[in-house]
Amino acid sequence: MSNEERTGFLYPFIEADERDRGALLADLARSADAKAADSAALQTATLEREGDALDAAATAMAQRFMAGGRLFTFGNGGSATDAMTAAGLFNRPPHGVALPARALVEDQAVLTALANDVGFDLVFSRQLIAHAAANDIALGISTSGTSRNVLVAFAEGKTRGLLTVGLAGYGGGEMATSDAVDHCIVVRSDSVHRTQESQAVLGFELWRRVQARVHG
Repeated sequence: MSNEERTGFLYPFIEADERDRGALLADLARSADAKAADSAALQTATLEREGDALDAAATAMAQRFMAGGRLFTFGNGGSATDAMTAAGLFNRPPHGVALPARALVEDQAVLTALANDVGFDLVFSRQLIAHAAANDIALGISTSGTSRNVLVAFAEGKTRGLLTVGLAGYGGGEMATSDAVDHCIVVRSDSVHRTQESQAVLGFELWRRVQARVHG
């Protein structure tokens, strides 16, 4: 199989017999520009619509941090990357106050042991049982709002007195209606890619607004 055959599925709008490199590059540039514009528009709309929810979540998080609480973040796939980024931003900020944060997706040995021994649905909740206390914060991220291990972790965290904050896509899924989620911030898009780009921005906004309250 040639390299073109192995990668052709990535660009379905490119004809197999395309030979005009200039036209091809122009098509790719237009596609990238359109995606960037869609992403920017969604981010702006989400920040405007969810501004009050972001403020409420940031205020509650700041209160927990100032009382000695810690942040635990988690998610699957691309949301795991966003969870690690958020934890790093709180824990090692570019400026301001460093706040204690830990991503529950970082330890591969723990994740694989829990997935193998007790089931993947419990990989985050079991870590909260082991490490979290009543004054802490659980930040879970799911593009669908229905990731089972994220919802199970929220339920466990709620029973233990944690503040629970969720970032979801689509219409919010189960996360938006769960009594175990104190604050749910929704990116209203059915594109996983655009949702995750906006959720990364929401993670930054939570950090920025928490910083403003901690400093204040």
